[in-house]
Amino acid sequence: MRTPPTSGSGSRPRARRVPKKTRWWWTTPVLILLILLGTAGYLGRFGIKDLNEALSFTGRMTGAGLVVASAAALFGGAAVMDYWFRGSFPHSGMVALAGTVAASLSNLMVLLEVLDGDSPYYMALSSLLTVGSAWAAFAVWRALTSIPAPKRVATAVIASSVFAIANFGYQNLYQPSQHGARPVIKLVMGEPELSMDRKSFAVPVDITLENHGDVGFYIMGAEFHAMGQKVPVSTYDRLQQQWRDDAEQWWNSQERSPLSRREEHETGQLLAAQPWMLPGGWIEASDSFAMRTVLQLPIDTPYDQVAFYATASLARKDRLSLDTVRFKGYSWSSSDVPQWVKERKETDSVIYYGRVRENNSINELTMDPRFVSIYWNFGKHGANVDASIARKGEEDIKLEDRQIREVNSRYGLVTVVTGPIQRSLWDIKSKIRQ
Repeated sequence: MRTPPTSGSGSRPRARRVPKKTRWWWTTPVLILLILLGTAGYLGRFGIKDLNEALSFTGRMTGAGLVVASAAALFGGAAVMDYWFRGSFPHSGMVALAGTVAASLSNLMVLLEVLDGDSPYYMALSSLLTVGSAWAAFAVWRALTSIPAPKRVATAVIASSVFAIANFGYQNLYQPSQHGARPVIKLVMGEPELSMDRKSFAVPVDITLENHGDVGFYIMGAEFHAMGQKVPVSTYDRLQQQWRDDAEQWWNSQERSPLSRREEHETGQLLAAQPWMLPGGWIEASDSFAMRTVLQLPIDTPYDQVAFYATASLARKDRLSLDTVRFKGYSWSSSDVPQWVKERKETDSVIYYGRVRENNSINELTMDPRFVSIYWNFGKHGANVDASIARKGEEDIKLEDRQIREVNSRYGLVTVVTGPIQRSLWDIKSKIRQ
């Protein structure tokens, strides 16, 4: 065995042991270099894109971590060449080990993300780079006779990988369990106004969407509707079976009338329905949006109460990016409409369509394109808005409740509902007749 060189009065082993130059002695460092160069390009592509375009702060920080890991892989490749061929830098073995370990851990983190994607190409490439970089780290470790300052090496390896692990844990464990503040819809009814011919009256309604959270929202759709209700009053207490019948009818209607001893709530009738925010728009954090609509009714309206509702379907701006939303068609006349929408005979729908972009580069590159379908649904019993996200060609698949929750969590889809805000028409009529 070759005696390590000495320096001065003491002797220190160097972190360098070049294997015997057999016929294929150079294949190991060349393979390690190719793996590290491939890793640098692979991580760098994701990292640079995230650093510039990720929708959340953690996404940008993950991009920075991937760029650092890419640079570490490049330095590790240079150190491998120096350690095997030149030996000009005394600590090249340590740098090579730190670079290969950082590359293997970063590749593993990316692989865990890619496994949720749709691309077999990226799954195979990530798997090969993860296995290859792990082998490279083992090969460099075996080539070292000793490691100078082991604590320094451990610190360098941990520092180069803990960032990626922390970001992975935050994005996949902590962040999905957090719920951002939901915007609030406020409805305020103004004073009724009698028409010039005294045959009708108008009730102005102010609608306000307030976002008190620290994240913006895209507007998938927003609807406002008013329901007229007849509430005859009985002179006798109602039977228990009548209460039960009322409760059973709740599930067939979008309204929820109170159970009463004397009031006989009949099914409400849709008086007016309209969208009040355009699909594809957005509201920023700590911002608000307001508009006014007016409900017109004849003076001899048969209803006893009027109830107002407002709904907004939203998506968090840190979970997705939304391209231009366009009108797609009507459920009653368009052919390119999912079958489950056509089957709702009592409800008509106006449909909008738009492309969804993922919030980070890994998902954007490894997942098939997703599209959002926005349905503004209305019928004689009310109105509502809902949105669904799916791959092109899969819009006709009706998802189970569990799948719907997963999609909503992934893309930050939330629905905000306000109502019923009720007002007695007896009160309104009494005021306009004064």
